[in-house]
Amino acid sequence: MTVFFSCKNNFKDVQQVGVLQNEPIVVADTINLKYTDSFKLRANLLSPKMLDYSNRNFAFSEFPEGIELIIYDEAGNESKIFSDYAIVYSETDLIDLRGNVILTTHKQDSLFTSQMYFDEKKEWIFTNEAVRLRSQGTDVNGTGFDSDRNFEEYEMLAAAGDIEVNN
Repeated sequence: MTVFFSCKNNFKDVQQVGVLQNEPIVVADTINLKYTDSFKLRANLLSPKMLDYSNRNFAFSEFPEGIELIIYDEAGNESKIFSDYAIVYSETDLIDLRGNVILTTHKQDSLFTSQMYFDEKKEWIFTNEAVRLRSQGTDVNGTGFDSDRNFEEYEMLAAAGDIEVNN
């Protein structure tokens, strides 16, 4: 009787033992992620639950119970974004915020929409969905919105509502 044995390097397969491709590799509770640049706090993401899918080809983290994202400007002023659900795509540094998305600034401006994206690299906020912008003396509804991280340079594609104009 002859028996043949073969060995091959299946380290990736061994790593995946017990991990289904469609299941998160990590489930975490009470998340407090801080993003710093040049020793300055730039953003802080808070969430009651995170599902980490870094075992996928296109890695992402899911926040099924919503998030609070705090964005800091150069002076340390806070803008906050709240949503019922979010996905952070690791490779593109894009955050997809969905469900009752609310953005508030230190200037008391507020933006309401059903979905919004935050590009961490470009530090840009945008949506193609219907939006409502409330600012000092302004209450505008529209579709589509682009803004810098400080909410100082923004554009609404189609707008209608009450706008107060100061001379």
